[in-house]
Amino acid sequence: MSLFRPDPLMGAAAYKTYAVVAPASSHFRTATCAEVACPQYVSGWRVRLEALTPDLQRAARSSGRRYSEQQIAVGETWLIYEPGQPCFRAAEHRARVDRPPLYLVRDGDHRGNPRGTRARLHQRPGDWLEDFAGHQQAIADEIKKG
Repeated sequence: MSLFRPDPLMGAAAYKTYAVVAPASSHFRTATCAEVACPQYVSGWRVRLEALTPDLQRAARSSGRRYSEQQIAVGETWLIYEPGQPCFRAAEHRARVDRPPLYLVRDGDHRGNPRGTRARLHQRPGDWLEDFAGHQQAIADEIKKG
């Protein structure tokens, strides 16, 4: 699904972007399957053996995870992994750390920041809200002027 954005009426320099962000690098940590309630960890999972390359077949069988092999028909074999063990994507799981989000104001919009100014980082959410409200009011005042 693509994001719908109407064509802007002015250049990017005429806009400001307000954002509340939690970057992965500072606001998330590596987590276990159990911590994130990974569906494969909770319920187990299965992999069709014939869909894997020979290297992946060896890796799946020698991963140290408990599994049973079930042949459904000729050419259809499944490796069935028990619940309660790390999935094959365990290294990708992330959990949020207890850190407040960043409240940012940037010049420009989704097209960029043509002036290259630095983003403003508000220390408190209230300051960010006040900045946003003031900007919205300035826009409303300009519209009212015509």
